[in-house]
Amino acid sequence: MKLRYAPTSPFVRKVMVTATETGLLDRIEKVPSSVAPTKPNDEVAKENPLVKIPALVTDDGLVLYDSPVICEYLDSLHEGQKLFPAPGKARWVALRQQALGDGMMEAAILARYESVRPKEVCWADWIEAQLRKVRGAIASLEAEAENGTLRGPLTIGLVTIGCALGYLDFRFADLQWPQKAPALARWYGDFAERPSMKQTAPADPK
Repeated sequence: MKLRYAPTSPFVRKVMVTATETGLLDRIEKVPSSVAPTKPNDEVAKENPLVKIPALVTDDGLVLYDSPVICEYLDSLHEGQKLFPAPGKARWVALRQQALGDGMMEAAILARYESVRPKEVCWADWIEAQLRKVRGAIASLEAEAENGTLRGPLTIGLVTIGCALGYLDFRFADLQWPQKAPALARWYGDFAERPSMKQTAPADPK
């Protein structure tokens, strides 16, 4: 399998954590890829017309995108405990948490793109609108951490939330979200110690 890859993408990290947790990492070839809203990438566009990463080419040539689809595909390839629970309440909770984590990452990336534009055209209200979504998600996750919803077997929801929080630490440390969500910060402190998280910590290219 070949994965369109960038070390700073939280969505790519989500796939890499999933691959590690499911024991499939050795079957994936990482293909370094760079995408940005204003820069065309014809090679990525051949696989994903939305020109986004990650995109996965399976061993039989099927192209999959984006991260929820790729992660569920990987989860179908192993015999261990599934990250996508069987139909029932646990599955709906995991999928809801995945949606919340994906939304956090999307909003944070949009804020990041805007923040690196030239100062004279940077739209501060847009950045604030995206970060308002992030803060709302943090508040919701703090409630889940307090009531124990984030504890239990590893699911795709927890993987996604962990990658979203990791991206905030990477790009938006000034938000100081741990001070505002202490229960969530305690959960994340434990979750971030997983080998799959340590091995995929984001870093800017040297």
